[in-house]
Amino acid sequence: MRHHNTKRKFGRVRKVRRALLNSLALNLIVRGKIKTTEPKAKELRPLMEKLVTSAKSSDLATRRLIISRLSNKSRETRKLFDIASKNKDRKGGYTRILKLGRRVSDGAKMAIIEFV
Repeated sequence: MRHHNTKRKFGRVRKVRRALLNSLALNLIVRGKIKTTEPKAKELRPLMEKLVTSAKSSDLATRRLIISRLSNKSRETRKLFDIASKNKDRKGGYTRILKLGRRVSDGAKMAIIEFV
């Protein structure tokens, strides 16, 4: 039974799953919108919401925490703080998921995740 097991595993071990989500987060920050499978987009959304919310308070401790979460990528960190400053008055819901059709090769549900 899967009671209270909310996270998706994607058939990967923990460190590979973390690397996947980190890569998706970095690409979303840089590009503003990415096309991926629907489960990956749904798993990425809470991670990005928490990062943007914490980036809204731009003190030094928060900056260092976010830099460590984004694997010491300074360009992406600066861009995340720009995104957070644009959403200063917003309480949440910084991303949206648009569902697409199924992928031709394997029939996976596809989606676009983007910043609002």
